[in-house]
Amino acid sequence: MVKVIFRSKQFKKDMDNIIDYSLGFLEGMGRGKTAMYAALGPQITELASQFIDANARVSPDLLHHVYEWQRTGSPQARLFDIDFTISKLGLTFKTSLKQSTSIKEGSNVPFYNKAKIMEEGIGVIIRPKKARALRFEIDGQEIFTSREVIVQNPGGETRGQFKNAISNFFGVYFRQSFLQASGLAQYFKYPKVYAKNLNAGKRGGRSVGIKTGYQWVATAGVKR
Repeated sequence: MVKVIFRSKQFKKDMDNIIDYSLGFLEGMGRGKTAMYAALGPQITELASQFIDANARVSPDLLHHVYEWQRTGSPQARLFDIDFTISKLGLTFKTSLKQSTSIKEGSNVPFYNKAKIMEEGIGVIIRPKKARALRFEIDGQEIFTSREVIVQNPGGETRGQFKNAISNFFGVYFRQSFLQASGLAQYFKYPKVYAKNLNAGKRGGRSVGIKTGYQWVATAGVKR
């Protein structure tokens, strides 16, 4: 004869603790998001900047305006910033363009707003300031004029290209490649840590769940 003893009180306690552990795990995940965003924000902004650098080196005619003169694609010569903020919605990224401090060959002063002007395709009016005439070259021919010169499109093909590059990073590369290559998609697809700590959760309940969920999300990062 086989005698089976079913301890209903212990079973109920274990089940209650597992449920509390599961609920705590979800709560901990929510708490861990801010820490994860704070860690990922700087990494993603730098990756986005490197993405712009790489595209600028491949297509300098399109992105030279967001770098100092003759330094297209150089991280040290960027005329743009990418910043992030953390909110309940997640990470929000914002770009801004900076003033140029370098002087183009043949000029005497920096083209201070060159990044913004060329990105937005703003026409420029050039007038003689001290001299009686302007001197410049067009197709290798030296030109002198005492009248103002209107340059309708000073950046050539640059109009809107920085915006396009940013859109390509976050709208295409980030969604299609980054999440997979970084390991984040795989990391969040299989929460192995939940099962690994289930026995501890059966004993400790909600507090163990909160700690486990928080650490799992907070320590998520980008593979290097």
